[in-house]
Amino acid sequence: MTTTRLDAAVTLPGEDFSRVALTADAVELLRKLWARHGALMFHQSGGCCDGSAPMCYPAGEFQTGAADVLLGRFDIASDDAENAGAEHQPVDFWMSREQFAYWSHTHLTVDVVQGRGSGFSLESPDGVRFLVRSTLMNWPA
Repeated sequence: MTTTRLDAAVTLPGEDFSRVALTADAVELLRKLWARHGALMFHQSGGCCDGSAPMCYPAGEFQTGAADVLLGRFDIASDDAENAGAEHQPVDFWMSREQFAYWSHTHLTVDVVQGRGSGFSLESPDGVRFLVRSTLMNWPA
């Protein structure tokens, strides 16, 4: 992969900027997880401990509803020439509405670090965990 980050497609009504991105390492890990588990999704809840890390689940395993916000949608399908024409591999990134109220002024980047994450998140057996890095939004003019 030649890019250093993958921005999510915009999903919030009235916005024209991405609120969440993946590092190249996160994309690589998600492709491995997709091969193992099929379609994927993220959910970022509020709180402490595992609730403050983005959790990766098989798509639809975590039930979302009115208490959640869809912040973005990634397509992690390989962009190299040998896989041209491959199917889309969408990964939705959800956040609890309550948490979004606190983080609405930040841009989030999902990265991968060494260490044990939650037992419920799919990357846990690999000895790595997803981590969100936040920066203040650069509001569009």
